[in-house]
Amino acid sequence: MQTTLIGNFYPQSILLPLLVITISLMSGKEVVASRHLLEEPTLPKVPELPKPELPPLPKVELPPLPHIPTLPEPKSLTLPKPELPTVPQVPALEKPELPPLPKLETPKLPELPPLPIFPTLLKDIPFPSLSPPHSTTTP
Repeated sequence: MQTTLIGNFYPQSILLPLLVITISLMSGKEVVASRHLLEEPTLPKVPELPKPELPPLPKVELPPLPHIPTLPEPKSLTLPKPELPTVPQVPALEKPELPPLPKLETPKLPELPPLPIFPTLLKDIPFPSLSPPHSTTTP
């Protein structure tokens, strides 16, 4: 039994010192980092490099273009107007006459009886008053 108590006690006893050391190491970095942010950064000076000069390009001489003779403008050609053949006339067809439609007889609608008159509740039935009647004279 005692081996299990010592075995369980050892890892728990070391946790507190490890926690304290970890927190103390973490807090130191923030202070150093904040000091670097407050100070103006000094950058190292980089010497300017001389710009390289390009050698001048040789001038290219192109051979002269060959002379192309100009062609004379062609004469405007007149084309004869095409003649279209005439369309033969088609005789108009007679419209067939339809016989007149017979008149439909509509049956007479039956007359409806007049609607019954129902009494209205507000006019026919008086509502009782829930409050007692007021007296104007005091005894």
